Amino acid sequence: MKKELTNRFLESLSPPDVGRLEISDTRRQGLRFRLSASGKATWMFEKRVKGGKKRKHTLGAWPEPVSLSDARAMALEIEAEATRGIDRVAIAEASKIESESSKHQVLTVLEVLNLYDKLHLSTLRRGKDRYRQLELALAGHLANPMAELGRTDLQKAVDAKAEEGYRISANRTRAALLAFSRWAWGRNYISADIGAGVPKATKENSRERVLTVPEVRQIWEASYEMGLLWGPALRLIILTAQRRGEILGLRWDEIRMGETQIVKPGTRTKNGKPHTTHLSKPALEEIRLLKERLERGETCENELGLVFTTTGTTPPSGVSKAKTKLDKLLGDEFQPWNIHDIRTAFATAMVERGVPENVADRVLNHSAVGSAPSAVARVYNRAGMLEQRASALDAWADLVTSQGNTVDAANLIEMRRASL
Repeated sequence: MKKELTNRFLESLSPPDVGRLEISDTRRQGLRFRLSASGKATWMFEKRVKGGKKRKHTLGAWPEPVSLSDARAMALEIEAEATRGIDRVAIAEASKIESESSKHQVLTVLEVLNLYDKLHLSTLRRGKDRYRQLELALAGHLANPMAELGRTDLQKAVDAKAEEGYRISANRTRAALLAFSRWAWGRNYISADIGAGVPKATKENSRERVLTVPEVRQIWEASYEMGLLWGPALRLIILTAQRRGEILGLRWDEIRMGETQIVKPGTRTKNGKPHTTHLSKPALEEIRLLKERLERGETCENELGLVFTTTGTTPPSGVSKAKTKLDKLLGDEFQPWNIHDIRTAFATAMVERGVPENVADRVLNHSAVGSAPSAVARVYNRAGMLEQRASALDAWADLVTSQGNTVDAANLIEMRRASL
């Protein structure tokens, strides 16, 4: 039974003769009121954790200590955590295992890593990637007691990655190992902070590669030979100047065609801040074409409402393979680049053409630069400059799709329509 629950309605209920009565609250999806034949009334809330399992939470008895308003507030809090990937049930289970294990046995590196995953990594957006990174780095030690892991073991893992030629990746491995060992030290699984003093594999400098506008146009034109998945995704990355993951993870409920905007909540952005991105005419056309394919049944609807997906449950993988194909299309004379360089190209080209730096920064969803802004400035910068940002992206779209192209934007759109 489903109903918007009220205190008067709950007070009017009588216990069933047998079994239990269960009513779902339509105001807070997933919240249920249960009344047993004995007269005991309790609250239960069910919610799927982002990237994980559907979990049931017992909130307490009604009317004391948990009233209707209390239950809704508790459900909202759990829902917010689940949206960020925080699994209360897993954390509670891990804490119990941790408590029992520390009393009865010596934990292995793998067991401590699994606890680290449940208590910490599971709360991070890219926690699964970090777990895999640590698992590979510590592969030769997973079965050993955690207490025996030493600084030399961490250093060897970093050096091994560097010797393969991946020095930047070696630095990332070092950062992951240091965070893990510090966490383990804080919980007394090791007697010292063994990561302290492990040097970086290489000194990192800011990338100096800046794609020119003609180079971005080359990438734009080559995208039309990248198929119906990677082609539109790449063009939207170019047109919006947004992070690769935020476009590949784009959802239909984030697109507001009438307002010509993409509106992402903070839970789906890298820096955790809500962000609005203007959609230029070419960007809107790309989205309309994608929508048409969906309506014709050429792409499947999925539970998460993902715009780009091959599995129906996750954003597309295989970026490296797609980039390799794109590089072949661009030819050997095209200088090495990465997809993130498109963002730098946007900022450079627009600022050179008179767009203020702070406007370009807001388009890219960067934090404020320079000195710390005042409270008023922080509010203004979060919500304002939308018109200026829209103008910058419109100018960028015109620059990329029209000026000096061997094939103009209108013809490319017609080519795309013909390919569908």
